[in-house]
Amino acid sequence: MKVCYKLSSLMHSHTSMFLATNLLSTTPENQLPYYLLTKCIALLQSCASSKHKLRQIHAFSIRHGVSLHNPDMAKHLIFTIVSLSAPMSYAYNVFTTIHNPNVFTWNTMIRGYAESQNPSPALHLYRQMIVSCVEPDTHTYPFLLKAISKSLNVREGEAIHSVTIRNGFQSLLFVQNSLLHIYAACGCTESAYKVFELMKERDLVAWNSVINGFALNGRPNEALTLFREMSVEGLEPDGFTVVSLLSACAELGALELGRRVHVYLLKVGLKENSYVTNSLLDLYAKCGTIREAQQVFSEMSERNAVSWTSLIVGLAVNGFGEEALELFKEMEGQGLVPTEITFVGVLYACSHCGMLDEGFNYFRRMKEEYGIMPRIEHYGCVVDLLSRAGLVKQAYEYIQNMPVQPNAVIWRTLLAACTKHGYLDLGEIARSHILKLEPKHSGDYVLLSNLYASERRWTDVQVVRRSMLKDGVKKTPGYSLVELGNRVYEFTMGDRSHPQSRDVYALLEKITELLKLEGYVPLTANVLADIEEEEKEQALSYHSEKVAIAFMLLNTAPGTPIRVVKNLRVCADCHLAIKLISKIYDREIVIRDGSRFHHFKGGACSCKDYW
Repeated sequence: MKVCYKLSSLMHSHTSMFLATNLLSTTPENQLPYYLLTKCIALLQSCASSKHKLRQIHAFSIRHGVSLHNPDMAKHLIFTIVSLSAPMSYAYNVFTTIHNPNVFTWNTMIRGYAESQNPSPALHLYRQMIVSCVEPDTHTYPFLLKAISKSLNVREGEAIHSVTIRNGFQSLLFVQNSLLHIYAACGCTESAYKVFELMKERDLVAWNSVINGFALNGRPNEALTLFREMSVEGLEPDGFTVVSLLSACAELGALELGRRVHVYLLKVGLKENSYVTNSLLDLYAKCGTIREAQQVFSEMSERNAVSWTSLIVGLAVNGFGEEALELFKEMEGQGLVPTEITFVGVLYACSHCGMLDEGFNYFRRMKEEYGIMPRIEHYGCVVDLLSRAGLVKQAYEYIQNMPVQPNAVIWRTLLAACTKHGYLDLGEIARSHILKLEPKHSGDYVLLSNLYASERRWTDVQVVRRSMLKDGVKKTPGYSLVELGNRVYEFTMGDRSHPQSRDVYALLEKITELLKLEGYVPLTANVLADIEEEEKEQALSYHSEKVAIAFMLLNTAPGTPIRVVKNLRVCADCHLAIKLISKIYDREIVIRDGSRFHHFKGGACSCKDYW
């Protein structure tokens, strides 16, 4: 009766525990341990959402000796802890009390770590499991591979891949999907695709993993090709597929294809999915159609910090810094708390619109009003803010006094400013720091070479170029992408591989003549090479964005906007020429370069010649 009284007093607030107490009170003394065990397990199985109730049951089981070295009780307790996402330290403490845990318990522990914020102990547990001579089963490897994919440890993934082949588990669909996911998550898209190709059965999870892998790792064309193959095989995309597709379209600037995805998601009822709508907003912002992005934002039934931040950044990079800051004020007015990423967008807006005082004011408010400790990205924005304003020496002093160690990106920002504003000595200092951090980044060689060339120090230019060859560093080629008729076309400088090349270059010559009638004088100072003036003019006229614009002028109706995605920063000569082309041909031309958007219309640009 004493045992029954204790059970009743511990669980008096729960109906299920009253029932357990009533049953136990009528149980013979010699059968009591068995009933205590079965009832505790039954209560654990009904403990769907309450961590407090879980601990009450555990406390009772300890008090009455139920869980002490009892593998059955411990197994169910660990399963409940993991299912409720309780701390894994709690599960591990219970786990250490079990003598010879079975494969189910090992798997539960590995699963728990795989689903936690710290997945790394899962691999250690797996090794302990092998040492304990417990054979993994079909559930072990998906959990283990999930943990490895979260840790982004591709070498361990490859090792486990080999083990699954040896143990005969590789043909199982969920093991294959897990392997595919780990390679995609770690950026090994070729390995992911190889696993995908060898799969005899491919479900939606497999298609989504490989499409997303390509989309997130700079291979958007492959992502879109796979989506078309998926459609041919008759698989219906879900929200995850749509998000991956929108990401790929945003990367390529494939606006028309993105619009078709928009129509599809409306048709299948995905417009209330916040991940989908945020991706849609991001697509329109990255394709330079910022008004459509604003329309998506205004139609959202629920806006989170990601939605506000995406539009703030979208407005900033499209050259609408004032609107970005107004939106930020509206966000604050709604009582929403901005995140550290929101402030990156706000500082970016100030930087790209020359708002020096406003930028420093927001940087101060971020720390003082919102308690957000600046990260390296925020300091980078301030360096960029000073650099773009031509305050290169102040930017250098700011870097020296930063409380965090500057990274290669910050020194590269300073080097670019030195190249633009002619600070040779500071440029060499910046380059020396970059060499210690990222010695083989091709853009740094180019920036330093251009800095020497702007000073007509051709011997030093040759030294830098020989260093590139010696170090095996290749210059990143500039390219421009345009979308036409459900296809994305790529052009490089002087590219003549396209079937319409003859017509394109004939039009380029005509464009050059028309530009000169408008008073255009090529900015040959931008061609930093020791060649004749005529050769410099010809080199400028064949830049990839000009080739892409000529192609679109040939193949689209008058008045149709032209959108170009460029991987490098647009040069000053192209910027001047495209302003005049927009006026001559009465076209809106949107260029997305490596750092921002330029909206050219009627002979002017949205950046107001500040970029």
